[in-house]
Amino acid sequence: MQKFCFRNIFSQKGNIFRGFAFFVFSSLFINTINAQTDTTILVEKDSLTLPSVIVRSGLNTGSLLRRIKQDSTFYKAFKTLHVVGYVADNNITMKDKKGSPKATYQSKIKQIRSGSCRSMEVLSQQTTGDMLDKNGKFNYMTGQMFAGLFLTEGKVCGESNIVGNMQFDFSGKSGIDKHKEQLKMLFFNPGRKIPGIPFIGNKLDLYDDNAREKYNYRLDTVNFFGHSTYRFSITPKPDAGGIVIDNMTTWFDAETLDVLGRTYAMSYHAGLYGFDVKMNVRLSNIKGVLVPVDMQYDGNWSVVLKGREIGTFHAKLSDFDMKK
Repeated sequence: MQKFCFRNIFSQKGNIFRGFAFFVFSSLFINTINAQTDTTILVEKDSLTLPSVIVRSGLNTGSLLRRIKQDSTFYKAFKTLHVVGYVADNNITMKDKKGSPKATYQSKIKQIRSGSCRSMEVLSQQTTGDMLDKNGKFNYMTGQMFAGLFLTEGKVCGESNIVGNMQFDFSGKSGIDKHKEQLKMLFFNPGRKIPGIPFIGNKLDLYDDNAREKYNYRLDTVNFFGHSTYRFSITPKPDAGGIVIDNMTTWFDAETLDVLGRTYAMSYHAGLYGFDVKMNVRLSNIKGVLVPVDMQYDGNWSVVLKGREIGTFHAKLSDFDMKK
């Protein structure tokens, strides 16, 4: 029988989780006998579907849902990659229209953090096809976006992982550079409005009044890589139209509400942009710091004047150095 650990379940943050321990142990027995009956409740303006056993547990779903909607741990974890050391194993494959590989990139890199600066050492690298140009730069915007997350040129100083008010600033960027930053934010921090993206900027918020008309929200409790978690799923209603985020599932640590995993799919085909993207990200708490440890991307996208790109990349991060 699966074991659950709920240290400090009734600590300062226990208001959110009151009754949760009762739910876990009782549900283990209930699930072996009867299928759960779902219940849809209204939390403020949001309709939230819950297994009936959560409803009976007395969980403060209102407080929990507010914490989920205000989450910044996922975005902060990616920003943290700029202020820690780590080793990354990276694979990128670009494909032709038939799905066959036409260019590949494999590397192992080490990011070194010294004082307030970071630099990178390439431990190994192999490429095929036209992945890189004659200057060693990525020919593909997929690779350029990847490099912006995991690769460092020279020495970069003065960065922080402070999230602040989650407002994105693209000042100093224009043209294709601005488009790349906007799409990077879209892909790696989904569910929030991003300024300046034509036609779709008002379709990205998963919690505004418009989204409530188009999406279903569901909360479950599951084990995720050995952690007790809340699984929060957002899926479109059967008749939903004009959406960008096709689905998103997030696993929140049951004690800290840190994001431990997220899968999501997005698609849009009109105007300046076209993309069909699937992401799978797993995070871990390393010495008290939340960081991405495994990220997989599969999709195709295009920006006007650049053509369509089809590809995948997979990054596995390890050997973190958290020293200040």
